[in-house]
Amino acid sequence: MGLVVQKFGGTSVGSSERIQNVANRVIEEKAAGNDVVVVVSAMGKTTDELVSLSKELNENPSKREMDMLLTTGEQITISLLSLALQAKGHDAVSLTGWQAGMKTEEVHGNARITNIETVRIKQYLKENKIVVVAGFQGITENNEITTLGRGGSDTTAVALAAALEAEKCDIYTDVTGVYTTDPRYVKGARKLNSISYDEMLELANLGAGVLHPRAVEFAKNYEVKLEVRSSLEKERGTIIKEEAEMEDNLLVRGIAFEDNISRVTVIGMEDDIYTLPSIFSLLAKHHINVDIIVQSVTSAKSAVSFSVKTEELQRTLSVLEAQKRNLQYEEVEHENGLSKVSIVGSGMVSNPGVAAKMFEVLQDSKVQVKMVSTSEIKVSTVVVQKDMVKAVEALHETFELTNERVGK
Repeated sequence: MGLVVQKFGGTSVGSSERIQNVANRVIEEKAAGNDVVVVVSAMGKTTDELVSLSKELNENPSKREMDMLLTTGEQITISLLSLALQAKGHDAVSLTGWQAGMKTEEVHGNARITNIETVRIKQYLKENKIVVVAGFQGITENNEITTLGRGGSDTTAVALAAALEAEKCDIYTDVTGVYTTDPRYVKGARKLNSISYDEMLELANLGAGVLHPRAVEFAKNYEVKLEVRSSLEKERGTIIKEEAEMEDNLLVRGIAFEDNISRVTVIGMEDDIYTLPSIFSLLAKHHINVDIIVQSVTSAKSAVSFSVKTEELQRTLSVLEAQKRNLQYEEVEHENGLSKVSIVGSGMVSNPGVAAKMFEVLQDSKVQVKMVSTSEIKVSTVVVQKDMVKAVEALHETFELTNERVGK
């Protein structure tokens, strides 16, 4: 007998019928002789509806009260799934994040897990119960309820799998696995049978929504075996592990993209060693995530450009404006309507011509590159949003990701 952690997303539990389907999948795992811990998200678009309702009452709701509100969505799901399992003759118990021992830092809206006290879960498993845990939530040392940010149920599931030393963690979603790119945009996208932690982490950070980046980090750090599977179709998914099978000459594993990106340029700062730390320490203090960074220097003056999500643009501009005297810059410019398009693949490490090939493809497709960022296994570009899908399609075809060998 082993221990399996299963996670089901909002679409998978979006109705009573789908909750019944989830209950059946859980029972199948239990019938196979495994102990089972199930992590669930809020039903369907419950979280979006709660956010909308809050804004009808308060344009600028406090993050603490939003955490208090949003955690109710998962509590509904854990109760309903436990009731469904009980109706089918299985002993199930539901736990909120704090009841499950999920301890977090004191940051509302995007907290990180600091520790998991597993005593209660282990006791219920010892009693042969199916444990159903609310994803996305935890509690601080001062008993403040927190949420883990969008996609936080993935993180809850993988963190629990690590803490409980589970045999594996299955992430059930509305797709059958991890694809070479988003199949909703590119018809030739294909499912991968396996992918490495590092490749998946890059794809998740670059906009691929199938897994939350923190979940992949946990999996990599604690060597948790992950599988992304469909909650509706009974077929094997994509295994995420330390080293994935590498097809011959397949340099790029996947293409990620993200829209609603803005570029911010701070112009006219003094060119000294304090320029970059002063800007980015300030933004980090306000929990503003900065992505691609480009610096240029002319006549002892410095210009620094960086990208942020458009939803963070106004807050970024406000923070910079409030510290203009301390930063001593001349002006700030910004540009909206941008997207990020990235290629990812561990095969790029020993093949330096991949980036050049990417730029040639984008040039031939008449896609202007505005910013560039690279690592050993990825190249990211910022392009005009209207060119995003065109760029992805061209790169997907050039790097032969539509070929039948992908994922084999």
